[in-house]
Amino acid sequence: MRKSKKERQERLQLTIQENPFVTDEELAQEFNVSVQTIRLDRMELSIPELRERIKYVAEKNMQDEVRSLPIEEVIGDIIDIELDSSAISLFDVKKEHVFTRNGIARGHHLFAQANSLAVAVINDEMALTGKAEIKFTQPVKEGSRVIAKAKVTGSEKGWTTVVVSSFVGSDLVFRGEFTMFRAPSSEKGEKHEARN
Repeated sequence: MRKSKKERQERLQLTIQENPFVTDEELAQEFNVSVQTIRLDRMELSIPELRERIKYVAEKNMQDEVRSLPIEEVIGDIIDIELDSSAISLFDVKKEHVFTRNGIARGHHLFAQANSLAVAVINDEMALTGKAEIKFTQPVKEGSRVIAKAKVTGSEKGWTTVVVSSFVGSDLVFRGEFTMFRAPSSEKGEKHEARN
């Protein structure tokens, strides 16, 4: 049974507060209305579109700045980071990221999201991938949102281990353990660019 417009909009506001990364399509399915209705509801409630919500949450949660590579070189949108500890990024799988015949994401895009997040979480001027042990656990389709979560699990003598788990919804789709070489900026103050 459909809710009244007022009830729907109240629930819509609460749903977006709880999960700012929910898409209009997911909301339309949840509330059993059209995507256009959800967009109109958002406009009436002055709730920005998904991209603006992601940007807002990212700016609010970015306590630390990425040091090891320019932020625009990170694959996906970093929404939370604590250097040398943990980080989260979102990556929307679009038409250009999938195989045309089956609509399944090419693996190198998921790897690039995870690998660049592993670089970004390192609190040094330079971080390079020394070794990666990866596993793809499920295919990812066009239109999916991949949430990658990086966790620093160990560090010694210039090497740091970062484990990245990537999810679509609650399903694990990728897992990687990255051994990262790290080096502080040189004494001459030269800037190094991170390479993957």
